[in-house]
Amino acid sequence: MNRCIALLLALLCASLTVSSACVAASGDWIEFDLRPTNNSNQIYASFSDERGRNDNHWSTDFAPSELAGLDLAGFRARGAHEIRFAVIREAGRLDCLGTGGNSRASGNCRFTADAGFTAMLERIGTGRPTARESFALMAVNARRETLDALAAARYPAPSINDLTALAALGVDGNYIRGLASVGYRPSSLDALVQFKALNITPEYVGGFIRIGYSRLAADDLVQLKALNVTPAYVSGFQQIGYRDLSPDTLVQLKALDITPEFVRSVQRQEGGTPPVDTLVNRKIFARRN
Repeated sequence: MNRCIALLLALLCASLTVSSACVAASGDWIEFDLRPTNNSNQIYASFSDERGRNDNHWSTDFAPSELAGLDLAGFRARGAHEIRFAVIREAGRLDCLGTGGNSRASGNCRFTADAGFTAMLERIGTGRPTARESFALMAVNARRETLDALAAARYPAPSINDLTALAALGVDGNYIRGLASVGYRPSSLDALVQFKALNITPEYVGGFIRIGYSRLAADDLVQLKALNVTPAYVSGFQQIGYRDLSPDTLVQLKALDITPEFVRSVQRQEGGTPPVDTLVNRKIFARRN
């Protein structure tokens, strides 16, 4: 089980690195395309380099206010109009110019890395990002606040790839401080990425603490969350007499889809509280037949 989870997380982290690198370099013209979404309060935007290569592409939904300077009325009006806007973030900015109307627009952008943000990354030991890396940091909205929170929690300065992955997953100061408030500081940046990738939240950890699991190791939390073992699931076993089940046992039960309801059916047949091995054997027998 540990090997499977480790492989899953390795693939997830690898995919984050690849995705964050798949953006256009700042020296190129970057083509943009704007179109409506099903949500009338958002605009879908895609950006790709002028060569049209499939591996240099970034797309996401924006609130109109995030496209600074966009004439929303002109964008939505009939006919062709000049369209200007900028995407401005701490790591840099995209300045875009094109033609649009009828809630569609296209044109070209130029990316400019923020000199202050770049200098700060060099100063703290992260290093100087390339043009492509600066664009990636802008695309995932990397922010100083996250770097300050990492330093306050005594993590080492992240690499460019680490910072990109953390920002892409939405790791921020609130998340880091929230984990600390329930007694958790993942031992490394990789572990922090794993926690966030699996959506291990302070609320999730706190749920286990409330039912008596106050000393779960970080690796145990990763295994439990990977199989969607929830505090409510564990509490269901406690209510029918199975207290202090180990994380490994809980993972085994969940992997076999052994639920409190299944256990109650076995209890009615055998009486008492059957040992876990009996439950496992019963479930395997039921699956085979």
